[in-house]
Amino acid sequence: MPHLLLLEDDLDIRQGLEQHLKREGFSLSAFGTGKEALRHLTQTSTGHAPRPDAALLDLTLPDIDGLDVLRAIRNDPSLRNLPVMLVTARNEEIDRVLGLELGADDYVSKPYSARELVARLRAILRRAAFLDQTEKPNQLAFGALSVDLDMHVARVDGHPLDLTRREFELLAYFLQNPRRVLSRERILQQVWGLEYLGESRTIDAHVRRVRAKLGDAANLIETVVGVGYRLGSVEG
Repeated sequence: MPHLLLLEDDLDIRQGLEQHLKREGFSLSAFGTGKEALRHLTQTSTGHAPRPDAALLDLTLPDIDGLDVLRAIRNDPSLRNLPVMLVTARNEEIDRVLGLELGADDYVSKPYSARELVARLRAILRRAAFLDQTEKPNQLAFGALSVDLDMHVARVDGHPLDLTRREFELLAYFLQNPRRVLSRERILQQVWGLEYLGESRTIDAHVRRVRAKLGDAANLIETVVGVGYRLGSVEG
């Protein structure tokens, strides 16, 4: 039974979500403030509370910004790969893009249907098991880049990279398909899951973050205008 961390300040919405998600087979640790959620996450890091399989975070909270909770998750080595979905009533694109750039796996805007929310949650949970289910070779390399799927380690020029789970999966997918043009839609399907309901700008945000961490090797991931991306040039 997947265990979720639910952060929602509206009591009625929180209780309604708890009931629906439990009927759908989830167990939950639910909180109404960011500080409560952070305190619980600290306990999970020390083994004093069950570690969630995913987190559902409302951005608009009474005490701190939901993005601060997301930052704390991504900065905690024991939680940095936790799948995170943002729930927001904000209509500004900058808020959604910022959340994706900070490491969120997906987002849903209010009002939303409970059915859609569950579908999105199940999609990101499936992708969390991506590396365990893959039948691709466990050692991948291209130029200065290498990935060890068993050890979940990516390197550039032999130096380990500090990647989130999604960034690692994205880089691994590029290395599994060198010199092939990969459309944003294909990347969404293969890395985020066939039932991913998000937008293609998610890809751009994650590619931008991966490139920033590759240093001089960043130019290995080429943008194919109007299509998507390619690892390595055709001539290479």
